[in-house]
Amino acid sequence: MFEKIFKLKENNTTVRKEIVAGIITFLTMSYILIVNPNILSTTGMDKGALFTATALATILATLFMAFFTNLPVAQAPGMGLNTFFAFTVVLTMGYKWEFALTAVFIEGIIFILLTFFNVRELIVKSLPRVLKEAIPVGIGLFITLIGLKSAGIVVGNDATLLAIGDFSTEHVWIALLGLLVTGVLLALNVNGAILIGILASAGFGVILGEVHLPEGSWVSLPPSIAPIFMKFDWADVFTFDMVIVVFTFLFVNLFDTVGTLIGVVSKAGFTDEDGNFPQIKKALFADALGTTFGAMLGTSTITSYVESASGVAAGGRTGLTSVSTAGMFVLALFLAPMFSMIPASATAPALIIVGLFMFTAVAKINFNDMTEAIPAFITLIFMPFTYSIAQGIVFGIISYCLLKIFTGRFKDITVTVYVMTALFLVKLVLDSIHIFQK
Repeated sequence: MFEKIFKLKENNTTVRKEIVAGIITFLTMSYILIVNPNILSTTGMDKGALFTATALATILATLFMAFFTNLPVAQAPGMGLNTFFAFTVVLTMGYKWEFALTAVFIEGIIFILLTFFNVRELIVKSLPRVLKEAIPVGIGLFITLIGLKSAGIVVGNDATLLAIGDFSTEHVWIALLGLLVTGVLLALNVNGAILIGILASAGFGVILGEVHLPEGSWVSLPPSIAPIFMKFDWADVFTFDMVIVVFTFLFVNLFDTVGTLIGVVSKAGFTDEDGNFPQIKKALFADALGTTFGAMLGTSTITSYVESASGVAAGGRTGLTSVSTAGMFVLALFLAPMFSMIPASATAPALIIVGLFMFTAVAKINFNDMTEAIPAFITLIFMPFTYSIAQGIVFGIISYCLLKIFTGRFKDITVTVYVMTALFLVKLVLDSIHIFQK
């Protein structure tokens, strides 16, 4: 049966290789079961329901990828996108989490349509390459700041804006230990380094009395998703803020998914000399369906996980690897008490390390051309300093377009960039008028 569905012999692999590869992929990305509920619960969403929704969305989206594309790629709620959901849309812009969930659902529907009409590939080609390279760097810095803040390593300060935290508190040392353990394991190429680092932090927290073990059985039925299932809010759906939020979800997820897919698939040896592969449309469709159903379940945008490369490195070559990963998440569903006891200080190292992974893209940016270096720098620096991924993208695009116009390099600007710049400038003008009227 497996041979017929996944073409194992054709891909020079075996059932054992695929299952082991899937388990390894699970080990490297299972931290999402801890981190995603911790991040999204800051909006007021039920943490137990988020654990179940995260697991179910991951299982469903990964199975979509397995059976639609036969690729060893797992999908789950995206890091960076969940922080935008929680810290920008809800905690900064002031909207309810139902508004953000509605934006994710709309994004999923739009992605399905864009994929069907082959528009997603066209969008990728029309936007400036330098901004595509700067966005993950900015998100990496933003995620790192979130991790440092949640651990108490960095705190707010009226005099200097930011300051070092209080190192006499236990949660700072819980996070630092986890960061050290994770760093050492990554340096030694140990699979599951991020998860082990989180568990080490939690264990240290138990010793310090900051983390309390679950009472009774560690195995239980998953918490109900009823508090967040299909909780959409359509009241503000036709506002400009909704347009900006949906666009940001679309934009970030688009390049995150495409970049991850190309990276993982090329590692498996499936891409051609131009970096393309025949399953790209099916893979993007699986991503779009995952996001749509994930929103219905109650979680943030689904994306392909770069941690899938660990499974590929272990020999995974087909969708059976993804099925194996999904199966491990099914088992994890019944271990909710273990996952829910882990505090934000224990997951902070994961955020910091993921920030590092995303920051490495800075090497791709051309800093010799000021019309590209400045927009890239504005994009990546505005994200952590304004505590908003959206603002980084907005000002990055505006600065790119204006610098190119005033230096006479009109050929570098696409119609899409002109349109977006015009919309963003109109928004800034309207905001300014509103401020002056006050």
